[in-house]
Amino acid sequence: MTNLIRQHRQRVLAAKQGEEQSSFDPKAANLYELMLMQLAEHRRRLKQVQSLELKAEVKRKFLPEYQAYIDGVLQGDAGRQDDVLMTVLLWQIDVGNMTEALRLAEYAIGHNLQTPDRYERTTATLIAEEVAEVAMRRAGTDQPMAAELILKTHELTRDQDMYDQVRAKLHKAIGMAMETADRLPEAIEHYGRALELDERIGVKKLIEKAERAIKNNPEQAKPAG
Repeated sequence: MTNLIRQHRQRVLAAKQGEEQSSFDPKAANLYELMLMQLAEHRRRLKQVQSLELKAEVKRKFLPEYQAYIDGVLQGDAGRQDDVLMTVLLWQIDVGNMTEALRLAEYAIGHNLQTPDRYERTTATLIAEEVAEVAMRRAGTDQPMAAELILKTHELTRDQDMYDQVRAKLHKAIGMAMETADRLPEAIEHYGRALELDERIGVKKLIEKAERAIKNNPEQAKPAG
């Protein structure tokens, strides 16, 4: 029960960041400082772990400790710069929780939040590239990323400025997801766009493969649904 009370208090205080004059609320400000201190300690512990796979497991254990705070921030909808939320967003991507990551990404992009100082990419660029890379790693495995999640990432970042090479990665990831779902015309469309943006993105053979599949089975050229 004590833990539930603490989580409720975190949600309430974090939500107050969105209320008028909340910048003068010492309790809400103190909560953010406390979360930053917790984050610093968790980062310190993560630095002691060398395995990327193990790092992801450690992050997965840490994440519930931020959930009440994050829910409160989203509820308050203040749009203030929040390094805790931005770090949690990236950790959610790292552990493969894309639904939650994109919920935070929508808030971050909508409020033009910036990435923490140690990252050199813009928020939209970072989200697009990280999601694309995870999606491509998981393509062809027994746990591919759902095409809808990659498409949502594309929609969230469509109007944001970013390097062409990063956007090409995202289109390639979408194409691979479409190919997995036997939506070959859409796969070819996204592969083609990736190639337009970056001729070294590595999709030429994927396009040829998809085109051969359609030639051998014209039914696959029909739109899905």
